[in-house]
Parts: sequence; C-alpha cells; structure tokens
Amino acid sequence: MTPGMWDHEGQRNAVWPGRNWPLGATWSEESTNFAVYAPRATRAWVCLFEDDGHGTEVETRVELTEQSLGIWHGAVPGLMAGALYGYRVEGPWRPAEGLRFNVNKLLLDPYGRAVSGTVTPEPAIFSFVIGTPEVMSELDSAPYMARSVVVYDEFDWGDDTPLGRRWRDTVIYELHVKGMTQLHDRVPEELRGTYAGLATPAVIDYLRDLGVTAVELLPVHQFVSEPKLAELGLVNYWGYNSIGFFAPHGAYSASGDRGQQVTEFKTMVKAFHDAGLEVYLDVVYNHTAEAGPRGPTLSFRGLDDRGYYQRVSDQLHPTAKTDAYWDVTGCGNTVDATHTQSLRMILDSLRYWVSEMHVDGFRFDLMSALARTNQEIDMGSHLLVAIGQDPVLRHVKLIAEPWDASMDGYRVGGFPPPWIEWNDQYRDTVRDFWRGRADGIRTVATRLAGSSDLYADDGRSPYASVNFVTAHDGFTLRDLVSYDQKHNEANGENGRDGTDNNRSWNCGVEGETDDPEIIALRRRQAANMMAMLCFSNGVPMLTAGDERGRTQGGNNNAYGQDNETSWIDWRPDDAWLDLYEITKTALRLRREHPALRQRHWFEGRPTIKGGPKDIVWLHPEGREMSDADWRDDSIKAVGLFVLGDPLRFPGAHGEQQRDKSFMIWLNSSPNDVVLTLPENAWISAGEIVLSTDSTNPIGTQVKAGEQVKQEGRSVLVFRQT
Repeated sequence: MTPGMWDHEGQRNAVWPGRNWPLGATWSEESTNFAVYAPRATRAWVCLFEDDGHGTEVETRVELTEQSLGIWHGAVPGLMAGALYGYRVEGPWRPAEGLRFNVNKLLLDPYGRAVSGTVTPEPAIFSFVIGTPEVMSELDSAPYMARSVVVYDEFDWGDDTPLGRRWRDTVIYELHVKGMTQLHDRVPEELRGTYAGLATPAVIDYLRDLGVTAVELLPVHQFVSEPKLAELGLVNYWGYNSIGFFAPHGAYSASGDRGQQVTEFKTMVKAFHDAGLEVYLDVVYNHTAEAGPRGPTLSFRGLDDRGYYQRVSDQLHPTAKTDAYWDVTGCGNTVDATHTQSLRMILDSLRYWVSEMHVDGFRFDLMSALARTNQEIDMGSHLLVAIGQDPVLRHVKLIAEPWDASMDGYRVGGFPPPWIEWNDQYRDTVRDFWRGRADGIRTVATRLAGSSDLYADDGRSPYASVNFVTAHDGFTLRDLVSYDQKHNEANGENGRDGTDNNRSWNCGVEGETDDPEIIALRRRQAANMMAMLCFSNGVPMLTAGDERGRTQGGNNNAYGQDNETSWIDWRPDDAWLDLYEITKTALRLRREHPALRQRHWFEGRPTIKGGPKDIVWLHPEGREMSDADWRDDSIKAVGLFVLGDPLRFPGAHGEQQRDKSFMIWLNSSPNDVVLTLPENAWISAGEIVLSTDSTNPIGTQVKAGEQVKQEGRSVLVFRQT
C-alpha cells in the first residue's frame, strides 16, 4: 500500500501495521492481529462488536491500511479474547465478471476459529437486490449475520498423543453430535446434543462395550442452513453446508459460543482418546454454504469470489470473464482446490484440526470434486500431492468419498495410497445378496474377501475398502428391511429428494407392523447384514443406532430433520436389542481373532508347507467351489473357511502368529439348506460362536463330516475347537 501522510507530530494510528500471517485473528496480551485474503479489494475493515451496556450492540469499524501479497492486515491493541468481529471490504461490483464486493455485507473470517450466533435468512445477506442480481444491495447484513470470535485457548492436553491404530484393527462408528445424545436419558439434560454430551461415560462406555474403535463425526465445521430449508420450516441437520473450516460448530457447545466451543471440543477429543477411541471428522471442503452466484454472501464470495469458486470457462477459455459457476457438487459451487489460496486454506484447516484439536483422521465428502486438474479427475492433483507430502497430514487417517455429482467423478478403487475409500459396491452387493437379487455368488465372495478387483491391482491392501451397508444418507438398517419405497413427505419436496435406488426389501409389508413373523424376519435380515459387515475383510463402518434398530420411518434423506426422526431413541421399548447383541458378539470375535481382520490379500494357497489353504470357498455339499459353481447364479448359500494357524503375516516382532480357524456360512435363500462340514486332515471339531439361525444356537458343538441344517436367510459362524 502507498503510505499515507501524518497530520501532526506524535500522532499514533489506532490500528498497528501487524503482519500478513497467520491468517485470521491471532490474540496476544498486547494486541490482536487480523489478516484476511482479499487481493482484488480496494479497502478492508475489521468490524468489532460489543454491547453498549444497555442491550444494544455497537459496531466499530477499524480500517486495515496494510496490504501485502493480497492479504489485508493490522493489529488492534486492547482486545479481549472472546471479542466478536467480522470483515467488510470494498471493491468493484461487476457480477458478470465474478466481482461482488459489497461493503454493506458483514463477512465471516474464513480462518475464524469460532463463530458466535447464527445467520438469519433475510434479503440483506444477499449481495444483490433479490430479483435483480445485477444490482448491488445496499441493505446492511450485520443484524442478520453471525460473528467470528477472537479465540485464545490454553488447553492442557496432558499426555494425549495420537492412538495410531492400524486400519486393520479399526471399526468406525458414524455418528451425529446432536443426534447421538439428544434423547439420551443417562446424559445430563444440559449436555444433550453437544460435544460435552458425547464425552460423558454414558456414551463412551456404550461405544467401548459395543466394540468400535473410532467415531466419525458428521460435519462439525461451522455450518448454516440453506434459505430454501428455512422456507420449508426446516434446518440443515447433517451439516454439509460449511462456512467456517476452522471453527467447531457453535450450536453443539453446551458451554457457550464465544470460544468455549473450542475448549469443549478438545475436552471431548481427549475423553475419547483416554477411552482408546479415535476421532475422525467428516469434512466438506468441496463447496461452501454460499451456494451458486445467486446465493448469500457470507464470507468467501465477498472476499475473493473468483478465487475461491471455479467457473465453467476458467480452464477452457482462461481469458474469458464469465460468472457461470462450475458445479460438480450439486450444491451450487465447487471450491477451486487448484487456486493457491483455496488450497492453502484447506491444508491449513486440516493441519489445524490435527495439530491443535488432536483429531485422528478425516473423511472427505465428494472427494472427486477436489481431485481435479483443469477440471478433469487427476490423482496427481494439487491437493492429493500436497497432502501426501505434508509431514503432518500424510500420517493421519484419510478416507475418500470417491465420487461427486458429475458423470466422470465416480472413482471407487482409483484413489492412491495412503487413501482408503468408502466402497459403495460393497454396500450394494450385500443389500442385493440378502434380498435375493445378487448377480451370482462370485461378487458376494469378492466383497467379503476385501474387494480385490478394486484395490489389489495398485498395491493397496484389503483395508483400503471402508465397508458399509448404511450411512447417514439413505435408509437406516431397520428401514432397509422394512420399506420398499422411500417416505420423504416430511422433507417438503413432494418425494423428489432422496434416491430411489434403495435396494431394500420390506419382508412383505410396507412400514411398521405387528405381524410377529415379519418382525422376526426383519430382525434376522438386519442381523445377517450386520454380521456379514463385521466379518468382511476391510474396515467396517457402522451407522449410529443401526445396532439398536433405529428407524427414520422410511425417510431416506433426513438431512433437514432435526427432530425425533433423526435422533437416536435410547428407550429399550422398541429397540432391537437382539441385533445389538449380534453386533457386539461379531465385533468381539473380530477384535479377538486376527484371522478375521487380515492385512494381506488371501492367496488360496497354504501358509505353511503341507498345510491347508488360507481361504477356501465351500459349496453346501462340503466341497470346494468349482468354476461351474461360481457361474451358477442359483446358488444362494456359500461357506468361507479362513485359516488361523498359522497366519500368513508375522507379528510385530517377526513371530509366527497362530489363531483359531473359522468357517462362515451365509444362506440368503428363503429355504433351509443342509451343510456338509468338510472332512480334512487339519481341523476335526468346532463350535458355533455366532448365529442368526434359531435352530442352531451359540455353543453348539460340531465335528468334521457332520451335516448341519441351516435355516433360510441366516448366518452361522463356526470356530475351531
């Protein structure tokens, strides 16, 4: 900036020059440094808000007179931690060229570490006059905007360190911060629906007892609801509408939103770590809450619209100046992860959550939208390469949702190490198998063994597959066996929302019923899928409440349902507690037996000279599956023998590992099947350790060569004795 001129000797500026890093608000006892990236702006102010003592909020604008490298900065002396602020910037208003500077709009700090208050969907939050997008709005948005918070936190982490659990030993539990505890009678009422609520013994003891090893939190970056949801009387419940990538969502804090949410989040993470549970965040860097060019101006759009969001013509015609957003997220905009500042922001945010908040990993929503160069999918893209080289980020858990909303974005099996992926092909295969619609048993076997067709060809291991049957979007497990069709009337979109490709089966009646036979079948079907999930090679992911039979009444897109539809009902009255016990048993067996969570691919050959194969697929007649059997689509029952003694891979000190061997039988047919337990030279006897078959209870002893009648639609797991 060109220096100004002093008016008189001894003059002192109210704002000091400060520095252009770190971005955001950095507090010290002497001053608070503010730095914000807005390279095309002509003027910038930090706006400070405080109560005048009579209940009226007063705004003080402090101009930032320094600009270097596109960053406006200055240090304001005398501020207290917890102070509220925002930015206003001035610059050209040429929306046809993607320039939307409007000094009337209060902007959240992209690097703000906490946000206080909420955004009210009023016309003032839009930079243009509603109905006339080319005309700049002169309405002041401050009365309807949330505020960024100056944060100073001296949290004592003690001896907290990353748990570093291996993927093969990991079981993920996907949960919603509010939905997990909002109805929990053993969580103090004032803590329900909050980070503090998750940190209570009622929750942590439950998770440990169940047998999961990591929680994956639905988005906790500060988010806002879309104006269209407000028109429907709904709110964004899931949180996939981020506006603050450094700020833990303030509404999930029981202690306050003036920075207290930061301390409360850290306390939650430490409590999980103390219990041996890792914490992963579902992060949404692919788009922001500002939607398309006719969306609200809340932060990024008002600072550097062209820099943060991709345009249709940016790559095809670099010199063209058009305002057409390029959208492969389905949310109106796509963050430009190839732009220097956008890329820096994503990386800074990730490092912040690892280094300062101690989270253990991330699941990236619509990752294909970010893995692009010149708007084409590129596994050597800026972001993937930067993360892979970063000394902090390359060692945390990285999970990709390997698709986006475009035709070319589907990349399951395509992400490079160390990424692992949500495997929707596993989900679809398991659903189809248990509803009797699988395209043969061969695909089922491939998914059960780790999806080698997707992950073995590029040197990745079976744990590259995150196996799941349900997730936050779509039917719950109970609804998957109770509904043929979605029932999304409450969403206010006349049934247009939510997928129609549910691959579900209602077992004969749509929705809830009091027919005992149908109820029993539904519970068994749910248990079958849960057991198969827990015993499949890869990383299992459970959706919170599925193990108890949580229902959403057939709603398969409850993103706007912040109510009993989405919250977990902890009452035992209607819970499927038998399903809970099956889940707990399956996870215990997986945890206790390394044979059930192997890190290498099965090879179908002995692990020791003269020994049996490490894996054998069995026909119900007791023989190994033949090529003709694999092509026989009428086969609905299959057995899997997994060798435990010895395992192919050595222990931590190079020692030979020895475990029990297992035989798992899956029968998706409605008919009973007679199983012949194969005679062999190595294993002579076993016992049933998990069963969804009412005629073959746990503890039943068996011998090689015997026949066992397996009930239709059931799972039997035998362990060597």
